[in-house]
Amino acid sequence: MTTARAPIDRRFALMFLVMLTIAAGNTALQSILPALGRSLGVADRAVAAAFSVSALLWVLAAPFWANRSDRHGRRAMILLGVGGFSVSLSLCGLFLAAGINGWIGGTAAFGLFIAGRLIYGTFGSAAPPAVQALVAGETSREERTKALTLLASAFGLGTILGPAVAPYLLLGRIGGVEVGLAGPAFVFALFGVGVWVTVRTMLPDDRSAPHAEHGASSAYPSIGGAPTGASVTAATQPHVEHVGYLDRRVRAWMIAGLVMGHAQAMTSQAIGFLVIDRLNIAPALALQPTGIVLMMGAGAALLVQWGVIPLLGLSPRRLVLAGLVLAAAGVAMTGLATSLYGIATAYALANLGFGFTRPGFTAGSSLAVGPAAQGSVAGKVTSVNGASFVLGPSIGVGLYEIARPLPYLTAAAALVLLLGYAWMALKER
Repeated sequence: MTTARAPIDRRFALMFLVMLTIAAGNTALQSILPALGRSLGVADRAVAAAFSVSALLWVLAAPFWANRSDRHGRRAMILLGVGGFSVSLSLCGLFLAAGINGWIGGTAAFGLFIAGRLIYGTFGSAAPPAVQALVAGETSREERTKALTLLASAFGLGTILGPAVAPYLLLGRIGGVEVGLAGPAFVFALFGVGVWVTVRTMLPDDRSAPHAEHGASSAYPSIGGAPTGASVTAATQPHVEHVGYLDRRVRAWMIAGLVMGHAQAMTSQAIGFLVIDRLNIAPALALQPTGIVLMMGAGAALLVQWGVIPLLGLSPRRLVLAGLVLAAAGVAMTGLATSLYGIATAYALANLGFGFTRPGFTAGSSLAVGPAAQGSVAGKVTSVNGASFVLGPSIGVGLYEIARPLPYLTAAAALVLLLGYAWMALKER
């Protein structure tokens, strides 16, 4: 029995590593970008654009790759996704190093960096649905949901590990070239190459094999974007009945998810700038305090989703209402905090709230429809979660350039208004 399961277990560990690498590499780069932008003299809004364009392409490309993996094999799509991840980070590191060393101007370096991010957004999204489908095809129906849920948790762990290790990957000078803040991009690119070689070596070519199981597109792996399980549902449930975003059964839940997601994206992507400005420190010295803040936020969200929610047993509506109160208070306090301790604890409180709202939004949308519509609704939930990180970062950083507390106070006001709407519109079923 043990011998028969060993290849599957080894492949599952590799697939977990693929998901973890993509999420950790992306969030590590996100955590250092505010410091990099400031070091290169680039406008804050250009840094936000780097987030937004990558997320937009991910959201658009993910469904395409999910369908293509059924025809061209899981292995090919996983290799494409990990390869795109590695090539993108390599180019981003080269362009950033060129700017750091003064070979090209800061604006040119960041423009080329955004071009490198286009590769990640376009091709990186090919791997998660293929990984899902591969694991689903190698597990029994009883084990499948548990295995895919564990696989999805790799994205959540990546949001912690990426910012945690990024400050330790500053490489200094190598061969007379100053690498500095571009170090995390190079290190994760090398790690991605190692994962690519391992996948190519361990996984057999399955292009001619029948594919009974299907993967689903995953939301963009981003700071603050912990998994909710919607992608797992979309991958395991039938799409017999199509449900639109404005279907009266789910419309209020979709509106709530979109507002909550944008509030989270606005505030999380501006946090690096807030740490630099509130603590009044040089950009290169901001990585560790920024990492601490981001780790506390991600840890709070995962603590709620993995520990607190199962203990409380609250209904989806109550999860959303309680989460909105905590998140509104947390983001407002974050915008007004002036110390590292104040920013970190307030940001953790905000993510504690978002840790309630995201699963509440997912579960409430699911319970609003019957069994035949579960796959369709789960796909809508995943797309709403991903779409929030397309415009959210640019809105948040744009408001930040006007006044530092503005994105946080705006998000808090939106969450308070949403609380009133949710109290009236969200129905228990």
